[in-house]
Order: sequence, then C-alpha cells, then structure tokens
Amino acid sequence: MMDNRLSQMLQAIAPSGKTALDSGAMIVTETAYSLDPSTLLDSLISTENLLIIQDLDGVCMDLVRDPLTRTLNPAYLQAARDLDGHFQVLTNGEHIGSRGVNSLVERALGSAQRCQEQGLYLPGLAAGGVQLQDRHGRLSRPGVSDQELAFLAAVPVWLSEALQSLLRQAPYRLADRDIEPLLASSVLDNPVSPTLNLNAFHHHWQERPDLYARLQTDSAALLQQLLDKAAAQGLAQSFFVHYAPNLGRNAEGRERLRPAQGTAAGTTDLQLMLRGSIKEAGVLVILNRYYGQRTGVYPLGEAFNVRQAPTSLEALLQLAVERFEPQHMPRLVGVGDTLTSTAVTADDGSTQWLRGGSDRGFLTLVQQLGEAFGQDNRVLYIDSSRGEVQRPGMDAAYLRAHPSEPWPALAGITDAEDPLRLDTLFAGGPRQYVELFCALASARQHG
Repeated sequence: MMDNRLSQMLQAIAPSGKTALDSGAMIVTETAYSLDPSTLLDSLISTENLLIIQDLDGVCMDLVRDPLTRTLNPAYLQAARDLDGHFQVLTNGEHIGSRGVNSLVERALGSAQRCQEQGLYLPGLAAGGVQLQDRHGRLSRPGVSDQELAFLAAVPVWLSEALQSLLRQAPYRLADRDIEPLLASSVLDNPVSPTLNLNAFHHHWQERPDLYARLQTDSAALLQQLLDKAAAQGLAQSFFVHYAPNLGRNAEGRERLRPAQGTAAGTTDLQLMLRGSIKEAGVLVILNRYYGQRTGVYPLGEAFNVRQAPTSLEALLQLAVERFEPQHMPRLVGVGDTLTSTAVTADDGSTQWLRGGSDRGFLTLVQQLGEAFGQDNRVLYIDSSRGEVQRPGMDAAYLRAHPSEPWPALAGITDAEDPLRLDTLFAGGPRQYVELFCALASARQHG
C-alpha cells in the first residue's frame, strides 16, 4: 500500500487539473508523449537495476542569465544522495570553479565539510565528460594534459580583453561602465570549458536585436581565433567550440550556430571544450563505471574516458553492444531540456530539418541502447522556457486538446520526423521534475 506521504507527492507532480492517481490523466498515445509522470514514477520505483543520467541547468534548476544566481533545492540534493548508485549527472557545466555546481551544493546545504563527509555532491561527469566526480567531491580529469589545462587557464582573460576592445568600437560603442558588468556576467572562467554566455547582452539589447545578432557573430569569430591560437601552440586536435543551443552538426562534424532571428536569441553559450567532451560519449563512461562498481569488471577498461571514445552515435552504440553484457545492462532514464528542431527549405524546395541541442546526442543514445538491449529506457524532456533564458517551450494545453497532432505544441523542440522520441514531458519545468525525483528517492528508500 502507498503511504500518505508518497500519495501527496504523486498528487503534487500531476498535471494541472488532474491528480497523479487519476486514471483519466492525459497520455498522448499516438506519439507515446505523456504529460502525467505518475505511471512513470510507479514503474521506476519498481525497477531494481535503474540508472538515471541527468543534465543539470534547466532540469533540476531554472535557467538564469547569470550562472552565479542559480540555486539548488536541498531536498533534491538529499534525494540524489538517497539514489546513490542509480543516479549520475552529465552536464556541459562544471563541478568546480567560481561558477561550478559544487559551490551551489555547498551554499544549499551549509558547508563543504558536510557535503564531503555525507557524500552530498552530485556524482557524474561535467564539462561534457572530462570532469569525473564522486559524491564526496573527489574529482579527476582523465585524459587531459597539463599543456591543455594551461591553455584553457589563459582563455578567460583573453576573452575579456578581446570582448572589451570589441564593445568599445562601432557599432556597439558601449561605455566602460556598461561593459564591466556585462563582461562579469558573460565571460565564464570555467576551468576546462571557458564560455561566452550572451544572455546578459540579449537582455541588454532587447530594443536592438540587430546589435545582439552582430555580437553573436563576432563572438563566434573570437572563439575561432582561440582555435587558431591553440593550433599555433601544437594543440590543433585538442579543442572544439560547442554552441548551445545549436542546429546540429554539419558534414564536417562541426556544430552549427543557431543565428539570432528577431527577438529570438538563438545560440547564447559558446564554449571552448576539449575534444571528446560530448555527452553521448559520457553515457558510455558512466555505464562502464556502473558495470565496474556492480560486477567488479570494467567492460571498456577501468581507465576508459570520453577522450578515448568514438565520436559518432553509431560507433558508440556498436561499442556498447560488443562490450556490455546484456544481463547487467541497467534500465536507463535520460533527462534533458536542450533540444532544437528547425525547418529549412532545401535548394529543390523540399523541407529539411536541422536538429540539435546539447542533450540530443545523449538522449538519442539512451533510446538506442534501450532498443538494442531490450530495455524499457525512457527519455524525459523538461520544459525550461519559464526561466530567464529564452528557450522554445511546449504548449501543454494544445497537447491535451490535440493528442493526434501534437507537433505545433512542440515547435522548435522536435518534429514529426524526429527519430528521437520523448516519453514524458514536464510542462511544469524543473520544479515538477524535482518533485518527481524526490518522490522516487523517497519511495525507493522506504520500499
């Protein structure tokens, strides 16, 4: 029997107008999209061999213009601790540094000492996969050289100086008193993934979207200059530029910047990242460690890291099928918020789709692994559009009213031909997801 506390949690996470125990709760059966997480929760509670792989920003906390203002719910952090062994993060953000997630954990829970002793840090991969951390905050950077770290350490100062010089010139001509706070919010001194975050500029130039669009283009050129500088130092194969959100990859494998259009911000984050730092490769690192910790055998070797992994989804899936024993494969749940789908007209007049988003690759691999290993893997999409950062959002009311034609409600996120199928949609954003996460941890603890 379900206890009263869990019953209350289930009611809290149900979609507006229905309780999670209402058998009439809406499910879009034609596409398998569901706005009601109660059935999912019941299923996850009873899954013994479970592994949740979860993004962070926009998933368990709201998106904000300035990463320094982010906050984490202490109840979520305790739930993550209670799900020890069944939960790993996979983020392009970082664990450490002035804007790292560890500082948010410590702020939410009171002290670094408590987090270390009680194992309250978020375990898993950061910086796209090159920062590996356990729940006690023990961190390593497998596969990263001292020369690469030295180059990355100098990037924030170079970006600040280059951007300051640019903003003083036409067409921007900003005063230093305006430039200083904008740079403070925009140049992120992440230790292994220094980033230009343009959200503050998008907000600053709300009435001049042409200037924001120009800065987006100029910023991409600055990142290309950094790649050129790295090549001149013998590091031509060390880095790449990650755009978030993006329009997928071109034929050469480079990510496509999503241009600003009108008031739409397009790409807001431009990250210099170490090659191999792609989330889908991180899925295999996480699985390899999961197998090792549960069976004593690391199928890909104990030292396997993202910089050794294949770069294509096809090769990653093939490696998993070849090396992972099916009887130990966990049921995977992938959780993300950054997906894009944009229609373009080809030269022959046909419609083509450019699909991207920093969560697309790893969510797709989670789905494919489920098909390959006969597991009921799930892909959860969190609507992060209610935060301070402009993102496409879903229209939950339209989804309920048009279950057989849901695509207009998901414009900019997915499309009818998208091979990635989203299972459960969290229209209530991070708050709704955190409520489910806490309910799951509580039920598994007391079950």
